[in-house]
Amino acid sequence: MTQTASDPLVSPPAPRRGGRVHRAWSVAAVAFVTIIGAAGFASLPGLLIEPLHEEFDWSRGTIAFAVSVNLALYGLTAPFAAALMDRFGIRRVVALALLVIAGGSVATVWMTAPWQLVLFWGVLVGLGSGSMALAFAATVTNRWFTARRGLVTGILTAAGASGQLVFLPLLSWLVEHHGWRPATVTVSLSALAVVPFVWLLLRDHPADVGLAPYGGVYAKKPDPAPGAARRAVTVLLDAARTGPFWLLAGTFAICGASTNGLVRTHFVPAAHDHGMPVTAAAGLLAVIGVFDVVGTVASGWFTDRFEARRLLAVYYALRGVSLLFLPMLLAPSVRPPLVFFIVFYGLDWVATVPPTIALCREHYGEDGAIVFGWVLASHQVGAAVVAFLGGLARDAFGSYDVVWYASGALCAMAALMAMVIRRPGPVPRPVTVR
Repeated sequence: MTQTASDPLVSPPAPRRGGRVHRAWSVAAVAFVTIIGAAGFASLPGLLIEPLHEEFDWSRGTIAFAVSVNLALYGLTAPFAAALMDRFGIRRVVALALLVIAGGSVATVWMTAPWQLVLFWGVLVGLGSGSMALAFAATVTNRWFTARRGLVTGILTAAGASGQLVFLPLLSWLVEHHGWRPATVTVSLSALAVVPFVWLLLRDHPADVGLAPYGGVYAKKPDPAPGAARRAVTVLLDAARTGPFWLLAGTFAICGASTNGLVRTHFVPAAHDHGMPVTAAAGLLAVIGVFDVVGTVASGWFTDRFEARRLLAVYYALRGVSLLFLPMLLAPSVRPPLVFFIVFYGLDWVATVPPTIALCREHYGEDGAIVFGWVLASHQVGAAVVAFLGGLARDAFGSYDVVWYASGALCAMAALMAMVIRRPGPVPRPVTVR
């Protein structure tokens, strides 16, 4: 009788040794560079509000609506992206996403009407960025690492902040001295530049190169799962029957509202309202990126050692307190109290991500990455709502103060919600769609 590779009596091919440095770390490095290269699109919206308002006479609410579409699609695409990565592989999905980001960004150069801003920046860049999003980091971490997952999640999450650090000073200088169009072209070229790294160096699974995950045991690469979109919806419906899902989604919606929706989108124009130069305000956002890297990596380290829900409660409470003080700190020049806020807030910016991913993994097992994709969708919907309302508030009241105070109160609510999340029970079996 002839035995096949699928015969249970036949052992899988022996995994190769990865040398002194495990291949998982090089995959994580490629993912880090990829996220940095695509981070330019997230750095630009706050820099576009004033130039577009001045050139086209569009209201800030109209411009903020395009940003809110971008943020919402970023989140709503993420869970399907995680499922598509299971079906077609990380490399293909991420490479295509980068091409869509590049195309949508460069197309804004020729726009003349608000609907084109919504289409190019809102829809195309939103869909492309959502196809990577944090689901990319979660999928790479889950496949390539068994040990050090919290640390690697923190490092990959910090890559977005590192990209902000790289791009914000350059983009703000371009906007101030050469206009907004060269800045959008720069974003497009940066996304294109990392496509070759993804295609040539990224691998979908440790078994592709005959390795076990870092800190784990060798396992055969699973067959591609059909029905990726159906699986994403099925996982959502199953998770929606559980309390932790709604608590995680609610806290992460507030996280998005108080970071991407508010500070990343409106900090620069808010500081400019107080007489601060755009380049100085953008430089402060870049400094947030510096401390974001430190805070997120540290949060990953803490997540490996402390209870995730308690970490979330502390992070949200501290963020809320800092936002309540911000309206009193903005001034024409950069003063020490504002610098203290930037450092303090930067350490907390996305420190919530590693414990949130850990809680999704603990409660939902192999479906954790897809569940996190839906939780991320709530993050971006929260960001989209506040990005839009922030623009409306500025048009209606002439300042952003009411939005800062409301976001501080929401963060206090998120801290209470985090403490309500119960400890995980038995891990549910993953959904299989035939």
